[in-house]
Amino acid sequence: MRIDQIWLKSGELKLAGEVYFPPDNKVCPALCICHGIPNVPYNPAERGYAILAQRFCAAGFITLIFNLRGTGRSEGNFDLLGWSEDLAAALDFLHSLERVDKIHLCLLGFSGGAGVCVYAAAHDARVSVLATCACPADFSFVEDRTNISGHIERLRKIGAIRDKDFPPSIEKWRQGFETILPIRWIDKISPRPLLLVHGDADEMVPVEQAHKLYRKAKEPKDIAIIPGAKHKLRLEEAAITTVLDWLNAKCLEK
Repeated sequence: MRIDQIWLKSGELKLAGEVYFPPDNKVCPALCICHGIPNVPYNPAERGYAILAQRFCAAGFITLIFNLRGTGRSEGNFDLLGWSEDLAAALDFLHSLERVDKIHLCLLGFSGGAGVCVYAAAHDARVSVLATCACPADFSFVEDRTNISGHIERLRKIGAIRDKDFPPSIEKWRQGFETILPIRWIDKISPRPLLLVHGDADEMVPVEQAHKLYRKAKEPKDIAIIPGAKHKLRLEEAAITTVLDWLNAKCLEK
C-alpha cells in the first residue's frame, strides 16, 4: 500500500489530504471519504479516518481522505456550502488519476459530511455510488435563528472558524445549510445505488431521520440500521463491515 500526502486546491484554499493506493498498478475503483462537522479541536494524533482509508484500500479501492475547509491542517473557515466546493475539488482530483476506474467513483460520508455527499452526488454524475453513515435529513441546529451566533461561537472555540470577521453574513452562512439540506436532494441520486447506514442509538441524529431519507430516496436504495450503534459509526465494526461489503458488491464483485 502506498500513501501519498497531497494538497488539494479548492478556490483559493489549500486542503490537506492523503491518498491510499493498493499495492499493484491495476486500474481500481476510487473512494472518497468525508468526515463530519467537528465537535472538538483538531487532534493530529486522531487517525481514525486513516485507519478507515487503509481498510478500504486493502479491499481494492484507491482511497482519498482529506480535511474539509476549517478542519485539520486545511485552510479556511467552516462553511457547509464551501464544503460542497471542497468535495467537488476532491472528486476532480480522483477523476484525474490514471489508475482510477472512472465508472466506479464512490463517496462515503459521515454525519454532516454525509449530507454534503448527498448534495455532491445529486449534482455530479461522475459519482457512481453513495454510502452515508449517520446522515441527517435536515440541520435542525441552524433552523433556530435565535441561536446561530452561539453555534458560530462554538465553532470558533474549537478552531473551525478562524477569522474574526467570518462569516461576513451570518444569514448567508446559515442559508448554506438550507442549500445542502439532504432531504432536498436524496431523490436525485437515482439511478445510482444508495446505502443509508444509521445506528438505532444515535444520540445526535435520531434514527427516524434515516427512515425519512430512505422513504424519499428512489431505487436502487438500501438501508442498514445497526442495533445499539451511536453516532460515531466509523467506530462501529458492524457499520463499516456493512459499507465495505456493499461497496464490494457494487464495484468489485463480477
